[in-house]
Amino acid sequence: MGIKIIATNKKAYHDFFITETFEAGLVLQGTEVKSLRLGKVNLKEAFCRIIGGEVFINNMNISTYEQGNRENHEPTRMRKLLLHHAEIDKLIRFTEQKGCSLIPTKIYFKNSLAKLEIGVGKGKKLHDKRQTLKQKEANREMAKAIKDSFR
Repeated sequence: MGIKIIATNKKAYHDFFITETFEAGLVLQGTEVKSLRLGKVNLKEAFCRIIGGEVFINNMNISTYEQGNRENHEPTRMRKLLLHHAEIDKLIRFTEQKGCSLIPTKIYFKNSLAKLEIGVGKGKKLHDKRQTLKQKEANREMAKAIKDSFR
């Protein structure tokens, strides 16, 4: 098998400097997995929290499953993330630093298991965002110039 990326959080890389990433499993209900397989998930407003030595994700919107019945899930409920104790301790140390946050960057299936990539990020200021946009534009122009020179 392999990795099938379902959704990425482009806003995370726009608003934060992501320094380190962790892979976490998700505790999901049956209809949530079916909605994930259909790609009906939104990570834009999601964030992670550590409560009582466990990591949870809030505001991750997994749309309700159309063929679901009354047992359908709540779209934005808090979901538990599965990590090793050493990784959780590392995340706790990161979040104790001023300005560091846990941001979900992408959600994917790895060998038929739902996984979430969490990034440890520090917020960008407005001038940092502008600098990032300028760098992207410069890279685009260089790639276009190289492509045109081979014609």
